[in-house]
Amino acid sequence: MTIPLFKGSEVDRLRRASQAAAGTLAYVASRLAPGISTADIDAWVREDTARRGGKPSQLGFHGFPATVCTSRNQVVCHGIPRPDEYVAPGDIINVDVTTFLDGFHGDTSATFLIGEVSAEARHVVDVARRCRDAGIAVVRHGARLGDIGAAIEELARKEGCSVVEEFGGHGIGHQMHAPPTVPHTGKRGTGIKLRSGMVLTVEPMVNLGRPGIRLMPDGWTVVTEDGSLSAQFEHTILVTGDGCEVLTRQELVLEIPVPTLPRLIAEASALHGG
Repeated sequence: MTIPLFKGSEVDRLRRASQAAAGTLAYVASRLAPGISTADIDAWVREDTARRGGKPSQLGFHGFPATVCTSRNQVVCHGIPRPDEYVAPGDIINVDVTTFLDGFHGDTSATFLIGEVSAEARHVVDVARRCRDAGIAVVRHGARLGDIGAAIEELARKEGCSVVEEFGGHGIGHQMHAPPTVPHTGKRGTGIKLRSGMVLTVEPMVNLGRPGIRLMPDGWTVVTEDGSLSAQFEHTILVTGDGCEVLTRQELVLEIPVPTLPRLIAEASALHGG
């Protein structure tokens, strides 16, 4: 397994691709509201990615039919945007954006809270975000891949949540998915040694209930087996000698307010041609 080490102008281009993806995610966040469809999110990603000079990496990847993954509530990952799926108050929704720009990919996601959500929903979103950050915190030259998974799994268990084992992070660069696979569970001191110049994603999927998952008939959408809520956060990171650089860092507002009823009706009508 050959894992590329990036340096110089390659890192600059990785930063640009990653910041383009992060900017598109922030743009979507600024437009999220109850009443929009997940197909609206797909259209916004398509438009904003083009404005930034990039292409949506996910479109057509192994046949994936959309530019973005939109995963609501019990959907763990790979939710396909649909014109008949609407975001509602009380939902949590993960938006996963990957951009191809100037020969490189950048990959990021966040889970948003729509209006007033349950305490359980707020908890799983908070734990997922902190699990991502706990995994990133142990990354540095000479650390082991298992250190990342162990840090994530330890925190999730402490908070009464579970981590999906079937999906992990990955290397990224000229390819959207490249070696190594980054497990989000594991044992400290195991796995390959990280080296400066490696670029990885850390993107734990955290379930409020058990870790089991189920694939839906569309062949893409993955849901929790027990119907519990699931949340995910993702960054693309560059391994450095004393830690790492988060290439997709972006300030995001995760809590999406519910507009007043008259404004909600007007906005929904405008969005859907009413």
